[in-house]
Amino acid sequence: MGWLVLLLVVALSSVVLVTRNLLSTALEREIATALRQEVGEFEQFARQGRNPETGQPFTAASQLLRVHLERQRTNDSEVLVGISTTSTDPPVYQGEPSGAAAQAIKASGVLDTIITSAAPTGASATEQGELRWVRVPIELGGAVDGYFVVGYLVEPERAEVDLAVQTLVLVSLLILLIAAGASWIVAGQILAPVRLLHRAAAEISEDEITRRIPVRGNDDIAALAEQFNAMLDRLQAAFATQRAFLDDASHELRTPITIIRGTIELLSDDPGERAEDTRLCIDELDRMSRIVNDLLLLAKSQQPDFVRPEPVEIAELTSDIDAKVRALGRRHWQLETVGEGTATVDAQRVTQAMIALAHNAVQHTEDGDRIAMGSALHDRWLSFWITDSGPGVSEEEARTIFGRFARGSASGTGAHRAGAGLGLAIVTAIAAAHGGTAKLRATPGDGATFGIDIPAETTPEPGGQPR
Repeated sequence: MGWLVLLLVVALSSVVLVTRNLLSTALEREIATALRQEVGEFEQFARQGRNPETGQPFTAASQLLRVHLERQRTNDSEVLVGISTTSTDPPVYQGEPSGAAAQAIKASGVLDTIITSAAPTGASATEQGELRWVRVPIELGGAVDGYFVVGYLVEPERAEVDLAVQTLVLVSLLILLIAAGASWIVAGQILAPVRLLHRAAAEISEDEITRRIPVRGNDDIAALAEQFNAMLDRLQAAFATQRAFLDDASHELRTPITIIRGTIELLSDDPGERAEDTRLCIDELDRMSRIVNDLLLLAKSQQPDFVRPEPVEIAELTSDIDAKVRALGRRHWQLETVGEGTATVDAQRVTQAMIALAHNAVQHTEDGDRIAMGSALHDRWLSFWITDSGPGVSEEEARTIFGRFARGSASGTGAHRAGAGLGLAIVTAIAAAHGGTAKLRATPGDGATFGIDIPAETTPEPGGQPR
């Protein structure tokens, strides 16, 4: 606001100075024009050389001056004087007797200075101010018989200019005050969201992360508020991820820690029992390690570089996944359909998701049960799926099965039921990071099909269709 007021001061001062110079220039031009006009009218009248009333030629300068001055009208700042040099007649004045210009030229010595001056024009200082004048000699019979003098008093006109400038200064000051007040109000309204942002940023803490800035309008301040709110959304999501990680970790790690602690406290001196207790502790530690690794993976899934898509051949990727999942258990593995074409995906993450789905299928089936896998590319969408012949998933479980630590109630091989319930959550995170979704099609008692659908920037080739 200070800079704005300073700019207004400079601008208004410039306007006042320019206006004063223009008015002064116009005044000088007006005075010069008035003097030339009076001189021109007199010279034109003198060239005629005849009295308009009698038609007779003028024989003396006093006659010419008297007739001409009787026909003229002047204002308060202007005076016309006729002076005869061959007669004893006093000078003849045309102007208000009490006018400022007439009083100025009648002052002692002023008229004599004008008559005796070597220059035909000039300016004389008077008690009423500066007097501009022009002297015209009158020649009759080849000799100077008199003078015609035009005087113009500058000060009254300058006083009008000064009054106009003073009025402009007062108006400028009023405008400056109004502009400063308006700027103060407008600046306060404009900066109010900024101050609100400042206060909100100062009050932000882990407990106040839900606060948001009201967004009004479509200007830059509103855009800044939107960006600030978006930043708070990201921070809130990050805090939520951290809380979820801590809650999940404390929930899932509490059981193995309790088991290990209880086993150590009751550790037997018998070598056989000690070996069994040691194996139990190692199993629980392995399970804790897997839980921690899965939780870290889920936390990392919120980061932008979680997936790194690259062009891959779908058939080659499907073949690699099929070879890897077959090592998860003694099942009747089948490769149903292989998609053809090239897709831009993160092959390692897709493989990780499919292994998690296959591991889930192994957990819910028995040795020799059928598990099928397939892939397809259709309408720029890449699909992978795992179909098992297990007990299936109920409608109630289907609504929550992709959440963290969600476990199905169906029974499978007991040795494979030690999972923490994070596998399907990881699959969902991988699909979402690709811009896709995890899917489930299940019939209770008749197996289930889990899979992922992710976008692929490519044109599908003839091959399998998505299930």
